[in-house]
Amino acid sequence: MPNLKAAKKDLRQSGKRQERNEQTYTKLRDLMRQTRKSAEVKDVKKTEELVKTAIKTLDKAVKKGFMKKNTVSRRKSILARRLNETKKA
Repeated sequence: MPNLKAAKKDLRQSGKRQERNEQTYTKLRDLMRQTRKSAEVKDVKKTEELVKTAIKTLDKAVKKGFMKKNTVSRRKSILARRLNETKKA
């Protein structure tokens, strides 16, 4: 348990950040899963919406420092590839 006032505040802040990061990570994971499933079903309209939302969320994650730029680039590339495959089929 922290003794100093600043250490207590840091503990509170890190707890809030951890909670926020877990929510963001869960949201991203769910969006990726939903996108994959809608692409498998060949639902182009729904896949486009989900990809758009996922890319927006990924960009926010980079801006907040939650994820690294290259990781997000890779995931965005995967999403775009899935969308293009769905459109072709």
